[in-house]
Amino acid sequence: MAEKETLEQTQEAPRKVKKSVRIAQMKEEKRERREQMAGFRGAVKAHLKNVPTSPRKMRLVADLVRGQKVDRALNILRFESKVGASFIEKLLLSAISNWESENEDRKVEDADLYIKEIFVDGGRMLKRLRPAPQGRGHRIRKRSNHITIVIDSLNPVESNEEDTTSENDNTENDN
Repeated sequence: MAEKETLEQTQEAPRKVKKSVRIAQMKEEKRERREQMAGFRGAVKAHLKNVPTSPRKMRLVADLVRGQKVDRALNILRFESKVGASFIEKLLLSAISNWESENEDRKVEDADLYIKEIFVDGGRMLKRLRPAPQGRGHRIRKRSNHITIVIDSLNPVESNEEDTTSENDNTENDN
């Protein structure tokens, strides 16, 4: 009887794994995912850090272009009078050039790019003192933000390898 109880206890209790082993397993899984995604050329990111504007003000501009096609978003940003529009426009142009370098075999005009994600996070905060009445000082928080933009193509990536082989076969048969 005692043997049965110990067997049941060992089967029920999950085996604890050391933290270092779990971290190694997570790194291995991440490496495998990265290898699987190596051939995938889709969404491209661009980051802009420490923009000297309040995140709240920048989010107003980011909401204007979220989900828009790239051409339309550039037009919106070019004529927007808010402070953050010029920063986001610059970042969007950077993201487009990142996409071009990743997808050298495709044209931007044919890709039908759109803004998949755009988000604004709070950056570091500079704390300053402003003189106040009766010898006091009020704290001024000069906020900054980090902007991340992800662009992707509406048209799926086409494999050019199959097209080139079929064209080569046809030319050989014609000769």
